[in-house]
Amino acid sequence: MSVSDWSAIFDMDGVLVDSSEAHFQSWHRLGMREGKPFTRELFNLTFGMHNQQIVPMWMEQDVAQSEIDRLADWKETTYRELVPDLMRPIPGVLDLLAALHGEGVTMAVGSSGPLPNIQLVLRQLGIEHFFTALSTGEDVRHGKPDPEVFLVAARRLGREPERCVVLEDAPQGVEAARRAGMAVLGITSSRPAEDLLADRVVESFAGLRPEDLRSLLRVAR
Repeated sequence: MSVSDWSAIFDMDGVLVDSSEAHFQSWHRLGMREGKPFTRELFNLTFGMHNQQIVPMWMEQDVAQSEIDRLADWKETTYRELVPDLMRPIPGVLDLLAALHGEGVTMAVGSSGPLPNIQLVLRQLGIEHFFTALSTGEDVRHGKPDPEVFLVAARRLGREPERCVVLEDAPQGVEAARRAGMAVLGITSSRPAEDLLADRVVESFAGLRPEDLRSLLRVAR
């Protein structure tokens, strides 16, 4: 199998898997535990952000790093307990991954989530073998919309940013991909199309082909 001249970088939540309910339930339980409710409205506003960004927004004040770490660790541990029963692959993504792999397209995950979460989801879905690189919230200092997580992914793939296509479901992720100088495909799994200022927006991955992604590359236009 020949290796393609471009790469695909997948966000995880909302792109590879729908695990939003596991995330919300873990934040909600943390809110109940801490006596500070974590509402569905706040969840919808912050979904896809790094915990470093979410915790101060939730607490409505600056929070010491040690306290962010404590709260985030509890939330993520709870998420990993819940997610096996509350997740499902995004429709069409398994076929798309197989098609990309079959054409030699190297792939990475670029997600704000911690590495153990990503490893668990990939293992549960049986898709670890599709990815040659992972870029996680543990690898960056700045969460999306900062482009750092995607630039780390590209570097680990050995690919120039302009030869990467990012697949995203959140406005912050789309902006991060654009700031990284990458093409971006948006999917409306969690946000309406008008919120996603991507090169192309789809409602589903069903029927999507590798050439549909490659056509988005800016240098190929």
